[in-house]
Amino acid sequence: MPEHFDAIVIGTGQGGSPLAVRLANNGRKTAVIEREKFGGTCVNVGCTPTKAYVASARAAHVARRAADYGVRVAGEVTVDLAQVKARKDKIIGQSRDGVERWLRTTDNVTVFKGHARFTGPHALSVTHPDSGNVLAELQAEEIFINTGTRAVIPRLDGIERIRYHTNSTLLDLTELPKHLVIVGASYIALEFAQVFRRFGSRVTMLVRGARVLTREDEDFARNVQQVLAREGVEFRFGAEPSRVEPLRENGEGVRILFGGDAAPLDASHLLFATGRRPNTDDLCLDAAGIAVDQHGTIPVDGQLRTNVPGIWAIGDVNGRGAFTHTSYDDFQIVSANLFDGGKRSVDDRIIAYAVFVDPPLARVGMSESEVRKSGRDALIATMPMTRVGRAREKGETDGFMKVLVDGQSKQILGATILGVDGDEAIHTFIDIMTARAPYTTLQFAMHIHPTISELVPTLLDGLGPLK
Repeated sequence: MPEHFDAIVIGTGQGGSPLAVRLANNGRKTAVIEREKFGGTCVNVGCTPTKAYVASARAAHVARRAADYGVRVAGEVTVDLAQVKARKDKIIGQSRDGVERWLRTTDNVTVFKGHARFTGPHALSVTHPDSGNVLAELQAEEIFINTGTRAVIPRLDGIERIRYHTNSTLLDLTELPKHLVIVGASYIALEFAQVFRRFGSRVTMLVRGARVLTREDEDFARNVQQVLAREGVEFRFGAEPSRVEPLRENGEGVRILFGGDAAPLDASHLLFATGRRPNTDDLCLDAAGIAVDQHGTIPVDGQLRTNVPGIWAIGDVNGRGAFTHTSYDDFQIVSANLFDGGKRSVDDRIIAYAVFVDPPLARVGMSESEVRKSGRDALIATMPMTRVGRAREKGETDGFMKVLVDGQSKQILGATILGVDGDEAIHTFIDIMTARAPYTTLQFAMHIHPTISELVPTLLDGLGPLK
């Protein structure tokens, strides 16, 4: 006989874990199913480990620049990747163990360690991840899918013969790559490129198109590229691999070949950062009648409900935001609507995110190109970080700020900051936009000196027509 629960949560990522606890605390007998590591992508192979690496890389970068600040550092600055990894692993372990302990010690929560597959609209089997033996059969009126995404590996001739890396496996290295080649030019690719260049590796990025960060305005993308190039990251544009092969008989090293007359490129390590795909292909969603699109994403409505009543999809798997903070916001939306009489909708969410290169690129709302395409009456202002006293004092003046405002409603349409502490300063815009307040609310606010955000009101003073 299947064991009956009021609710089942599949996956323990940033949306699933707090939702399971909220369900349990509100009287629902709740099952949680986790196939691999507690905490999901963010804790194990995403935000937590990569930002630990960003911190180590920044420490090396600042140490090399010490003389600029009148500080003497004797000898060459080098990085011990094994120690960097050990530090990262300790941080991950604390977070992962904390999530598991939280779930296992919460009343009304039962944790199942195994692989979940649907056997009906409200029924699941849990099997052992390795043997495939059935561990449990479960039923529930409410089921929440939080299974996340994984790296996409392109179909390349010869790929089965080489050793390559994804964002997950690159974090397992204990020795620095001599030459890391990265296929891709978006957020993950750029962060790893700068990190490993600062660690001391030679880094080459293979960019299929003519520029990096194609979702961002060209001026920001160009500035980010210039910063990384100045630090020694090499870029090859219009470069799309056609074949890969091992350099040595033992499988070490990779030779990357291109079409036409392009010269091959040899690398000690190869990283694919070419996108992510939802972990839905092995959930047997068809047994429950749950719809998926051509990418494997589960379509949801504004309240994150799938096409099957009583089943929700939260986090990266629903395609409504691919960030830890959007996953957590999914939890908050579902929780508010289930327990607080709320009518929250993901359709009202203002997308905001950051690219954690150094300096970081942070954005909320619409870009300039998106505003132009909309054809609306708009105002725009830009300001270089050289105008910001705190940036000059820190000796970090790369980048600039940009804001766009609706000329009629006076509401902020979007803002982007590329600059030191821009990932924090962007929240001044996020809060005003969330409140649907006019830009003058922020323009007339008194900010603390000396900070990065104190120049935001000054930025708004410079608004003029978008021509």
